[in-house]
Parts: sequence; structure tokens; C-alpha cells
Amino acid sequence: MPAINGDQYIDRIDRLKTNVWLDGDPVKGKISEHPAFKGVMKSQGRLYDFQLEEAFKHEMTYQSPLTGKQVGMSYLQPKTIEDLVSRRTMIQNWAKLNNGMMGRSPDYMNTVIMALASSVDLLTGQENCFPENVTNFYEYAREHDISITHTFIDPQVDRSHYHFENAEEPVAAKVVDRNDEGIVIKGAKVLATQGGITDEILVLSAAGLDGKDKGFSFSIPSNSKGLKFICRESFVGGESAFDHPLSSRFEEMDTIVVFDSVLVPWERVFYFDNSEISNTFMANSSFSAFGMHQVVARRIVKTEFILGIVQSIIETINIGGYQHVQEKTAEIIVALETMKALLFKAEMEARADEWGYMRPDQLTLQIAANLFPKIYPRFTEIIQLLGASGLMTIPTGNFFQSGIRKDLEQYLQGASKKAEDRIKIFRLAWDISMSSFGARETLYERFFFGDPVRLASQLYSSYDLKPYVKCVDSYLNIDPLS
Repeated sequence: MPAINGDQYIDRIDRLKTNVWLDGDPVKGKISEHPAFKGVMKSQGRLYDFQLEEAFKHEMTYQSPLTGKQVGMSYLQPKTIEDLVSRRTMIQNWAKLNNGMMGRSPDYMNTVIMALASSVDLLTGQENCFPENVTNFYEYAREHDISITHTFIDPQVDRSHYHFENAEEPVAAKVVDRNDEGIVIKGAKVLATQGGITDEILVLSAAGLDGKDKGFSFSIPSNSKGLKFICRESFVGGESAFDHPLSSRFEEMDTIVVFDSVLVPWERVFYFDNSEISNTFMANSSFSAFGMHQVVARRIVKTEFILGIVQSIIETINIGGYQHVQEKTAEIIVALETMKALLFKAEMEARADEWGYMRPDQLTLQIAANLFPKIYPRFTEIIQLLGASGLMTIPTGNFFQSGIRKDLEQYLQGASKKAEDRIKIFRLAWDISMSSFGARETLYERFFFGDPVRLASQLYSSYDLKPYVKCVDSYLNIDPLS
């Protein structure tokens, strides 16, 4: 099956009948009809439909090297800078359909699987590693256009020191057995975004500090026996696009993934029982370079959307003449153009890796990854500062269908818009900056690539500072009288 459409995606997920729990109860029936998942699955389906539209098919798909059929561009292993640009175009086309709000749209994990397959030779000849399984899964994912989530974080227990636990009843997911059929996993992982509404889940686990757990990686169907997804509270405010313009469409559920003696077939195991590989494969692969390329491309679209919201507020209540308003808006403009410049630089300075794949410049993308967690919370703060009381005077859409409409039209009109249109803008601004959905978006962007302090430390460690120290030394060694 080549690139799929939205109906195929939704039907496939419904037929899985994945074990998903929400608010203390299992989700029954078609998950695509449940209020917590209906909006985001419909939005995801729209992405799949878009890739098949005739006007955009050449930007969204490419010809499979195996079958000659059209497959998703996010699976493309780039060999030229032009390929990188094609990938970016596809990523941003999809992002524009959700304004960059869906951090786990299918192209993210498609990119991850592509990157791992592009670096698979790192596993060749290594103990308990199965590079052919990585390649086979990549080709399977590409040819069937499957959706994937992933999990790699252990549950928080006591972060002040390494948590030792009962090996028979582990907290963090571990290999507890192996047999002729595969390895058996027991325990939990956290923060599988879109858990329960994807075909597959990719699992990654680093080696433990105690030396007993040596790590593993695999991918299995989301409805595998013994696998369940425990959801946080849904942040869908309601189905009304007027009242909840973002959460009704783009709320991506985050889940705890529980493995109750889950059997992972050998053909789905990528590696296990190898501490060195578990702790280095992701870092040494092209995962970071390609993953950050996808994320920065999406974040640019998200920043453009936020800039549009801010300017809409400004025009609606006519505050553009104030210098502090201009200054705050300029902060977003500077951030947007900086992100664009960094992405362009990363593509223009791309180099072919040892396997012939064109990697965008990772150091440049690291800078962008360090920047965004700091500026995104400022974006929401700027919306709050400019919206002020307008973010609190936001009656629901039903009021405009009631006998009180005339009052609203009189007292909630804007300088350039009628009351109903003004409220639409302010409800959008509220949903992105003040609702539970908006707060989750801020937390999500803060920690997308992990602890911002650790990201800064990694950048410091990888940045070549010697030329600048040499410059200072050279200056100090100049005889000022010569």
C-alpha cells in the first residue's frame, strides 16, 4: 500500500482496538469517535488526505525505490541539499494545516525511523544487534505509510539518585525474559504522545547505571497483547471550534505506556543487552540532525502563526501605535527570522555522512533547539500582555445565537472588527496562551528535546571555542610599539 488517505488512517486505528484508558475507564468502541481523540484524529486524517491532492502530490510524496509507487516524502533518505529542501517543504506544508500545533504529526516519527535506517551500519557486527530489522521496519513503515509514536523516558520515582527496584516487579520497562519467540518486556515508559492513535510504538531504553539493564530498542503494533496506554486528563475544551479553536482540533494526548509481560518478536527487536549501543546509537546516528531539522521547520510555522495572532490582536483593538507593543511584536519577528536563518544555514552547510546521506548541519540546529524553549514561553507572555482583559471577556459562541447578542455587539466590538469576529480572535489567543491546552503546549516546547540546561551544556561541549581563544592570545602577544 502506498501513501494513504485520511479515511484509511482512521479506519486502521479504529480496527486496532488498542487498550487505551482515560479517566479511569477503558476507551470502548471506535476511538476516532471519542471526544478526547476525535478532533486530533480528524486533523491527522486531513494531513494524509492533503498528501494525495493532485496539486501537492509532487511536494508531499516521492517514488518508492522498491515499488515505484508514491510514498510519503518524510521517509525520503536525502542525498542532496535539494532533497533536504524537499523534505522541509513537505514538513512545512503539513505544519501549515495545523499551524505547527501538532508536534507529533506523522512526519516526525517517519523522520526518526528514516534516520535510524540511514545509520543502521552502526549496528552491524555488534552483539545482540539486528540491523536488518531496522531496515525492514523502515521499508515496512514507508510502504504502508503507518503512523508511529515513541517512548523512551522512565517514570519519575526519585530523581535525586538512581532508583533501584525489584527486578520481578520493575517500574521502568525492562527485559525480564527471552525465549525462542523474542524478548519479554515488563514495566512502564512515559510520555508517548498520540499513544493509542498510531499503528505502532517505537521503544528506546538506555542502559541503567547499575549495569544490570543493558538497554533495548524495538517497535511493535499498538494493540500488542499486554500493552496499554494510560492517558492524562484530556485538554479538549469542547467540540466547538468557536469556543476552543485549537484544543478541539489539535489536542495530542500524552500517555503512560505499560508493558505487562509484552512479547516482542525477534524480527521486531533492533538491539538489546548491549550497554554501549543502547547509550550511543541514537547520539551517533543521524537522529539528532534529521529530527531537529523536522522540528525547527515545524516551529517556524508555529511562530508565524503566533505572530499572526499578535498582529490580529493589535489591529482588532488598535494598539499598534504604542512603542511597547511594537517592541514586543518585534521580539517575535526577530525570533522568526532567526529560526528561518538557522534552518537555511543548516541546509546550506549540510554534508554527506559516511553512508552518503545528506545531513543538515547539526551544530546550527542545536542552536535553534536551544533558542526555542526560551522564546516560546515569551510568546505566550506577549499574547497575555497585549490581550490583557480582552482574554477574560470572551463569551462562548452560544451567546451570539441568543437574545443577548445585541449587548455583545455593542460592548465587545473592536476598533476594526464586529464583536463576534473580535471574540473569535481573543478566544484563539486564550486557547494558545491560557487554556490547559495552551499551557501544555508551552511545557511541551520547553522540554521537547529535554532539559534546556542539558541542551545548553551539550552545545557548549560541542562548540569549537579554540579559534576565539587563539584570537585573544594573538592579540595579547602583539607588541603595541611595533
